[in-house]
Amino acid sequence: MRDRLNAALADAVEKQDKRRAATLRLILAAINDRAGAARTQGRDGVAPEEILDILRKMVQQREVSAVEYEEAGQIDLAQQERDEAAVILEFLPKQLDEADTKAACLAVVDELGCKGLRDMGRTMAVLKERYPGQMDFSRASCVVKALLH
Repeated sequence: MRDRLNAALADAVEKQDKRRAATLRLILAAINDRAGAARTQGRDGVAPEEILDILRKMVQQREVSAVEYEEAGQIDLAQQERDEAAVILEFLPKQLDEADTKAACLAVVDELGCKGLRDMGRTMAVLKERYPGQMDFSRASCVVKALLH
């Protein structure tokens, strides 16, 4: 992931896309901050799942800020936040839509031979392993619960 980010940063700098370059620098800084914190805790670097978590939080922060700017009448700043969020979203895995989420849940329930709600934890564990960062697991949990009833 860092290699992709660094390559995108080099490309943005080469094309003189200042906003994209600034956003990519923010991403890399957030990852480096987390890596520094991990080293102080005795861990070795940042796991790919942590990087995805950082990116999701950054998108969420920008969406909240964009709404706040709009409410304050600062449309240009709201658009800037949305532009930054779009750059960050490029590095997140494509999210499954509702139909794909239901299909994935059904496939795992069938594959594991789940019969009731007691199998929910096992089902969710498999979904999280197979679809990291690609699925809204709170929505998937509702789908699995409905399938197991």
